[in-house]
Amino acid sequence: MADTQSSEGRRGWRAVPFRIAAGGALLGSMAGLGHPPFDLWWATLLAFAAVFYLLHEVQRGRESAWLGLGFGTGYFAMSLHWIVEPFFVDPLRHGWMAPFAIVFMAVGLALFWMAAFWGAKRLHPSGWPVVLTLTVAELARAYVLTGFPWGMPSYVLVDRMAGQGAAFVGPHGLNLLLFAVGLALGLSLAAKRGRRLLAPFGLAGAVALAGPMPTPEPIATDDRPVVRLVQPNAPQHQKWDPEHTGVFFERLVRASAAGEVRPDLIVWPETAVPVLLNYAEETLQIINRSAAGVPVVLGINRFEGLRIHNAAILLDGQGAVAATYDKHHLVPFGEYIPLGNLLSRVGIAGFASQNGEGFSSGPGPALMDLGALGKALMLICYEAVFPQDVFGAPARPDFILHLTNDAWFGSFSGPFQHLAQARMRAIESGLPVLRAANTGVSAVIDAQGRVLDALPLNTEGYLDAALPKPLALTLYARTGDWLCFAVVVLLICVAALTMRRNSD
Repeated sequence: MADTQSSEGRRGWRAVPFRIAAGGALLGSMAGLGHPPFDLWWATLLAFAAVFYLLHEVQRGRESAWLGLGFGTGYFAMSLHWIVEPFFVDPLRHGWMAPFAIVFMAVGLALFWMAAFWGAKRLHPSGWPVVLTLTVAELARAYVLTGFPWGMPSYVLVDRMAGQGAAFVGPHGLNLLLFAVGLALGLSLAAKRGRRLLAPFGLAGAVALAGPMPTPEPIATDDRPVVRLVQPNAPQHQKWDPEHTGVFFERLVRASAAGEVRPDLIVWPETAVPVLLNYAEETLQIINRSAAGVPVVLGINRFEGLRIHNAAILLDGQGAVAATYDKHHLVPFGEYIPLGNLLSRVGIAGFASQNGEGFSSGPGPALMDLGALGKALMLICYEAVFPQDVFGAPARPDFILHLTNDAWFGSFSGPFQHLAQARMRAIESGLPVLRAANTGVSAVIDAQGRVLDALPLNTEGYLDAALPKPLALTLYARTGDWLCFAVVVLLICVAALTMRRNSD
C-alpha cells in the first residue's frame, strides 16, 4: 500500500511540472504573436500579464523554473519558427535538420527565461522581481556567445508611440517597461486587495503602450540626395545556380541603368555579384557602365589569402573600388563554426575560417565615406540585429546603410521581423536607415523608425528615394546598454537585501 502511494506521489510530482510547463508554453506562443507577420502587440502584453499572475500563484522555485522554461520555449518557437527556412533551401540534403533546429533554438534560448523566473521567485514570494531578472536575461541573450537578440519582446512596440522610448533607454529599457506593465496587470488579479490597486497602473500603462505612431510627412526631394535601392528578387535556391545567376545580374544592371533622372547613389543588396571581388574587374566595369558615373555600393564576397569575407564595396564613378567593408558580426554555424580556429591548433582544421572554411570576420564597425551623401555605417544582414554594432562605429554616421539577403528567411515572418529590427536601430540611434534586400523588403526608414517607402517582398524592381535627415544624438546612443543594466542590477540588489532583512 505504501509503495502504491509512493508511486502515485511520484507520478503527481512529474505531472505538476508538465502541466505548468505546458500552460507556460501556450502563453509563450501567444506572446510570440506580437511579432510580424501577426503584429498583435496586445497579445504579447496580455500573455506576459497572465504568466506573471501564474508566477505569483506557484509556490516553489522549481515550479517557477518550469513555468519560465515552458513560457520561453513557446515564445521562441512561435517568434523564431522561420529558423527552419534555410534548411528547406535544399530540402533533400538538409530538411531533416529543421525540427532539431527549432527545438534546440527554442529550448536553448528559453533557459535564459527559466533562470529569470526561478531567480525572481527566490528574490520574493510574489515573483515581482521577474521584471528585473527577465530584463537581465534578455541582456545576456544579446551578448553571451556573440549574442542572439532576435525577437526581443520590446520589438512588438516598434509601431507604437511607446517604441520611441528606445531613443532614451534602448530595446532593453523598453523590455523593462513592457514587463512592468504586464506585471501590474497580472498581479492586479491576485487575491490580496492591496495588489488590486495595481490595476489602474496596469491599465494606464496599457493605454500608453497602445498609442500608434503618427503618419510621416513626405520628404521634400529638392534639397536631399536621392538613393536608388535595387531589389533583384533572387530566390535562395536559384541565387547561385549557374543557369540563373546571369538573369539576376542582368536585373541589377538593368535597374541601375533605368530612368532619365539619375540618382546620387545606387545600392545593391548583400552578395549581389556572383563573382569574387578578386576576379571581378570585368564585372565591375559592366556595373560602372550601367550606373553611368553614379557611385554604387554593392555586396560581394572576396578572398584575402585563404580567408573569405562577406564584403560591401563602394564602386566610384570611374569604376574603381574606393572603399571596402568586411562583415564582422558573423552568424554562428551559418557563416562560421565557433572555436573553429582554436580547434585547428589540435588538428581539427575542417572548421577553421583562417583556412577558408567559412567566412572570416572583419575588424569591426566602420563608416563608408559617400561624399555629398555623408558617411554611412555599413551593416550586412545579421549585423542589423545588434544595437551595439551601431554604436561601435568610430564616429557618428549620417545614416545607416543595410545590405541584406533575406531570401534565407522564407516569405512568411523572417524578412518582416528583420525589417522591424532595422527600424528599431533607426529609433535607437536617431539615424535614417536605407535597406537594400535581395528579395525584400527594401525600404527607406526615417530616423523615427517609420517606413517612408518600400519594395514589396518577392518582387523585382528599384526604388528612388530622398535620403531622410538624421535627428540629434539620442540618450541611448550616448549610454548604450550600461544605464539599463546598472539600474536593473541595482534594483535586484535592493530586492535581495529587502528579502534577507524580512527573513531575519
